[in-house]
Amino acid sequence: MDATELLKKVRKIEIKTKGLSANVFAGEYHSAFKGRGMMFSEVREYQYGDDIRDIDWNVTARHNRPYVKVYEEERELTVLLLIDVSQSRIFGAVGQPKQEIMAEIAATLAFSASQNNDKIGAVFFSDRIEKFIPPKKGLKHILLIVRHLLDFKPEGRDTDISVALRFITDALKKRCTTFVISDFIDSHDYSQPLSIASHKHDISAIQVYDRRDAELPDVGLMKVADAETGATRWVNTSSRRVRKEFSRWWYDRQLAMNTTLQRCKVDIASVATDEDYVKSLMLLFKKRATLR
Repeated sequence: MDATELLKKVRKIEIKTKGLSANVFAGEYHSAFKGRGMMFSEVREYQYGDDIRDIDWNVTARHNRPYVKVYEEERELTVLLLIDVSQSRIFGAVGQPKQEIMAEIAATLAFSASQNNDKIGAVFFSDRIEKFIPPKKGLKHILLIVRHLLDFKPEGRDTDISVALRFITDALKKRCTTFVISDFIDSHDYSQPLSIASHKHDISAIQVYDRRDAELPDVGLMKVADAETGATRWVNTSSRRVRKEFSRWWYDRQLAMNTTLQRCKVDIASVATDEDYVKSLMLLFKKRATLR
């Protein structure tokens, strides 16, 4: 796309997702993704009901009356967006293309994080690490991520989530709140890298899929292409057996994905390209807030 069209899309996403972050997600994000702990803020006079373990004995001795230490949540987090930029993200048969939904979700998460004074970074991956944008704060930084995401041309075609997971395990020393945004159409086994990464980082998964990834329409003989391998074949979609086998393939893939994520204690939100992602993200946030 040309520069003018790109800027229009970035601006449209900014207006929509910035409003969502401020009006819908702000409180839910804060509750779901806590800071690293509590840090000292100030001292004040002891009040009935205060924990005596918080008494500051040095200040108490100086003033001849009890004072307690006050702590506040250490809020600042580093948020990392692991975004699938393989060729399958371009597919769009029902609703918006996956690429645009992924960009909107990434922007919503980034603006929500920004409102909580968190740093935001991104890793674009296919079957390799395509681009690493180090965590920073600020509106310009978020819009940079969105602009790259909409117009990025990857070198790789395939999806290998394990590559991204190994990268954040090895390269990032600081614990990050991490979102893996992908369609999760991945023929590689990423269970072990995910298990290792989830012990170091706080990981959530967001699956973006097209309805045609899950089921074939009954439209007769249809030529289908694998976006990642380039392979093409003719499929008789009028055959009930063919449609049933395709649906079974999708069901088995989903079951394997959910089993792996559950075993690694990674929460997931699945979003179809023809539905509102707000509800799915809200459910993810509420689930995390409840479990904490």
